[in-house]
Amino acid sequence: MNEGSSPASPETTPAAVSWRSKTPTPDDPCVRNLGPVQVRVEEGAEVAPADRRLLEWVDPRDPDRADRRMVRDSWRVLRIQSEFVAGFDAMENVAEAVTVFGSARVKERTPEYETARELGRLLAHENFAVITGGGPGVMEASNRGAYEAGAESIGLNIELPFEQHSNPWLTLSMNFRYFFVRKTMFVKYAQAFICLPGGFGTLDELFEALTLVQTEKVLKFPIVLIGTDFWGPLVDWLRNTLEAEGKISPGDVDLLHVVDTPAEAVEIVVRAARS
Repeated sequence: MNEGSSPASPETTPAAVSWRSKTPTPDDPCVRNLGPVQVRVEEGAEVAPADRRLLEWVDPRDPDRADRRMVRDSWRVLRIQSEFVAGFDAMENVAEAVTVFGSARVKERTPEYETARELGRLLAHENFAVITGGGPGVMEASNRGAYEAGAESIGLNIELPFEQHSNPWLTLSMNFRYFFVRKTMFVKYAQAFICLPGGFGTLDELFEALTLVQTEKVLKFPIVLIGTDFWGPLVDWLRNTLEAEGKISPGDVDLLHVVDTPAEAVEIVVRAARS
């Protein structure tokens, strides 16, 4: 710096950096997770998630694009492998655990939030670690209950085009590029699933777990749904349509346990784990 010069003032800062002027916050829209790496981008910029790039259709009649895809996918296999290795290493000391799913849109101080928080607390008192998707809403509340009760509180977040930031109530936090790697961690280290009301993501995780139990890929693995008013119509449809039309076997619907309170849910999990 020349003598007499001074650091650039906000007026002389390049315009491209103006979006950094705000004080960073935990839910800063400029922050993006790219696998385990966190970066800051210009506000409003879209960062394509790794899952989208993996699943992107490429016209095989375009030889240049097809060749580039082959090279990218070959290297991507190593990245996928590294996510599995990192996940297995991070979770290797997790003993008994329960994975909790539910809506990210639930707000603090609502009945749904407090139900999830109580669930985390009760699971902790039974010496279960709590695993969630690591985000806000039901995930945050369940992690918070476990954290406040002194249990291990694990969040497995995912790279999304609209960013989902990790909640602060975690003793172990990981961020994944690929849904299928993350889902493996949800199942591999848990003895049960508990689902609170949620949206597409919750339904996806519920039916993934249900398929694994129905096909006996996992054993002694209860799936508990909290909220009869919310889940009842879905269970009725499964029984009155799928089972009635022979799309599933009699008894498959009974793999689901529908309750109304966290205490009932935890009782089912404890009974299955200790039997």
